[in-house]
Amino acid sequence: MVTFNAHFDGKVIVPDEPVDLRPNEALIVQVRSVEEEKSHGRALDWIAANAIDSDVLPEDLSLQHDHYLYGRPKAELDG
Repeated sequence: MVTFNAHFDGKVIVPDEPVDLRPNEALIVQVRSVEEEKSHGRALDWIAANAIDSDVLPEDLSLQHDHYLYGRPKAELDG
């Protein structure tokens, strides 16, 4: 797989730098805008910025979330 930055000139997609592709080779192209890529990072940045370490939360919260969220019996965990 080859990944490269490009821009759309109104007619065709133009690579911003030379790319090593064979002429006339059939390709599958997936287009994502730079702004779209930036927005994906924002959600992860928010999670990291708002993560907390609290003595109030149970230590097994991630393993037993159905118990704490829905009142289900605690799951039996291996080892």
